[in-house]
Amino acid sequence: MSRARRHLVIFAKAPALGRVKTRLARGIGPGAALSFYRLTLAGLLRRVGRDPRWRVTLVVAPDRAAQVARLWPMRMARKGQGHGDLGDRMGRTLRRWPAGSVVIIGADIPDITAAHVARAFAALGAADLVFGPARDGGYWLVGARGAARRASLFRRVRWSTAHALADTLANLGGRRVAFVDTLDDIDDVEDLRRWRAARPSPSA
Repeated sequence: MSRARRHLVIFAKAPALGRVKTRLARGIGPGAALSFYRLTLAGLLRRVGRDPRWRVTLVVAPDRAAQVARLWPMRMARKGQGHGDLGDRMGRTLRRWPAGSVVIIGADIPDITAAHVARAFAALGAADLVFGPARDGGYWLVGARGAARRASLFRRVRWSTAHALADTLANLGGRRVAFVDTLDDIDDVEDLRRWRAARPSPSA
């Protein structure tokens, strides 16, 4: 599949004090949480934002932030997420994007690499949908191609719970599904401690 038919969509919130990583902020403070978010977003865009294998668009909230270039660490196409809950916004993205395969990821999972994204697009060569599970029962990536992009994938999903992936899978109606790497979001201070503990030491 050509680059023109592989679309990587990164859902991101505008980096503003008190508006991002709010659960993490309760443990480390809003300033440190904002710094973590900014570093995570910038690192993600460096790793995947210029890869020639796909086209990247930042899909941002609030919508007006798409017009403010100084908020974002890299110049690239930006659009607003629009109204509704996460399922409404992701479903609208899958339905309305140009023809081809669409993979959606979040901006705040620090371990995403270009290799993870490439495996997701490769999986869509044989599957209708692909998911990147998270250990907390959610998922950090969802992708679809063909008619699956128009399906009602996100009905009655209990977002931000351990049921989010299972609820989504219950909506798939027999479509072919693939799974890629399991990664972790950093939602709170305990997640951050576990993630840091798993990182190799500088001397390693």
